[in-house]
Amino acid sequence: MRGVGLVLLGWLSIAWPAAAQAPFAPPAATERSVYRGAVLIDGTGAAPRPDMTVITRGDRIERVLPDSEVTPDLLADAEVIDLAGRFLLPGLIDSHQHLATPPRRLQAEGLMRRALYGGVTGMRIMADDLRSVAELDRAARTGEIEGPDLVHAAIMAGPSFFADPRTAAVSAGYRPGEAPWAQAVDEDTNLVRAVAMARGTGAAAIKIYANLPAALVRRIAEEAHRQGLRVWVHAMVFPALPSEVLDARPDVVSHTCYLAYEALDRRPSAYADRFPIDPEPFRSGDDPVMARLFATMRERGIVLDPTLRVYREVESRSTPERPPYCTLDLAARLTDQARRAGVTLSAGTDSYAPSDSPWPALHDELELLVARAGLTPMEAIVAATSVGAATIGQGDALGTIAPGRQADLVVLERDPTADIAHIRSVTMTVKRGRRFARADYRPITPEEAADDE
Repeated sequence: MRGVGLVLLGWLSIAWPAAAQAPFAPPAATERSVYRGAVLIDGTGAAPRPDMTVITRGDRIERVLPDSEVTPDLLADAEVIDLAGRFLLPGLIDSHQHLATPPRRLQAEGLMRRALYGGVTGMRIMADDLRSVAELDRAARTGEIEGPDLVHAAIMAGPSFFADPRTAAVSAGYRPGEAPWAQAVDEDTNLVRAVAMARGTGAAAIKIYANLPAALVRRIAEEAHRQGLRVWVHAMVFPALPSEVLDARPDVVSHTCYLAYEALDRRPSAYADRFPIDPEPFRSGDDPVMARLFATMRERGIVLDPTLRVYREVESRSTPERPPYCTLDLAARLTDQARRAGVTLSAGTDSYAPSDSPWPALHDELELLVARAGLTPMEAIVAATSVGAATIGQGDALGTIAPGRQADLVVLERDPTADIAHIRSVTMTVKRGRRFARADYRPITPEEAADDE
C-alpha cells in the first residue's frame, strides 16, 4: 500500500500543461451576447413575439425582453447581433437517432456537423456502441468537433434478440448480450446489477428493445426508474403487447406502427417475426383499440416518438418479395389519431438524409408531421424543442428560450409557423452560447460519406 501511495503522490504532483482551447468551445462564462429585435418563437407553443431580444452570458440565457426595454447598460461589454426581421427558436432536438451502429467516427462527425449547422443542438441516441457515442459527446460538448450534445440509452432485450447482427456491431470485444450497454436479460437476471452496469456507461436511459414478456418489461422499467434512469421503449416489445408496454409506465415509446399490432387478431411473438400490417381496417376512421392506447398515453404523460421518416424510407426500399411491415400512410394516420387524442409527440428520425443533402433528416420529419399527421407548424416546432428536451429528461434546462436555460438557439430567415419548410432557412445556430454561421457549413466529405471503419 505504501508503494501505491507513493505512485499516487507522484501522479498528483505532475504539473499538467494548460489544455489548448478547443476550436468550437463554448464562450467564457463572462462573455455576453445580445441578439436584438427578432421574432421570438420560444418553444412553448406560445404565439410568436416580434421585436424581442435575448441576452446570453457564457453558455446560458440571461435575459429575454422586448427590444424596447434594452438599455445602454445591457449593451455594455456585449457583442450585439442584429436579428431584425429574422426568427429566433430554441435549438432543435432529434429525439431518435443512431451514430455508432457500428462505430464510424468520420461518418458520425460529418452527420453531427450537418445537424448542428441545420439547427440541431441535441440528439437522443437510441442505443449504439456507447463507447463511441460517449467520446463523440465529449468532443462535441467541449468544442473539439462541431455537433449536437448527445444523450444516450443502453439497451436491454431478450437473449434471442442477440442473434441480430447489429448487436455484434455495437458490442465489439464482448459477446453479444454481455456488454454493459447492450445486455441480454431473462427471468434470472439480477436487474439491480444489470441496470447499475448500464448506468455506469453514462446512459441516461434504458431502452427496452425486443423479445421480452410483459412482466419482465415492467420489472426492468421499475428498476430503471428506481435508479434514476429514464425508460425508452419500443411500442411493442414482442411478445409484450403495446398495452402491456404502457402498463410498465415508460417515459417515451417509439414507432407508431408497433401500436397497431394491438388491434390485430394475430401478433408477432418475436422481433424477427414482424409481419406487414394490413392498413385497410384502419382506413374507416379512428380505431377504438388505438383510442384506448392513446387515452392511456395521454393520462400517464407518455410521449410518442412516431418516426414517420423511417417508415417512408423503409417503404421506398421495399419490394414485392419484401414488403414493409408498415406504410407511411398508416403510420401517419395513427399519429394523427394520437395527436387528436392529446398524446404528446416528439420529433425523431431514426434515419439519415443522403450524404449529399445539405440538411439533416429532422427537417424531413417535421415536414411529414405537418403534411401527413396533421400537426400545425407550431406543434411540429414544439415537438422538436420543448418536447424533445422532455424526452431526454432535460425539460428544465433545454427546449425553450427563457432565463437560465442553456443558450441553444436557431436563427431563421423565414417564418416557420407560416410554412414548416422554412425550417430550412437557417442562418445561424447557437449551441451553448457559441455561434455557428450557416455560411461556414462544410458539407459531408466523400471520406466521411464512405467511412466504413
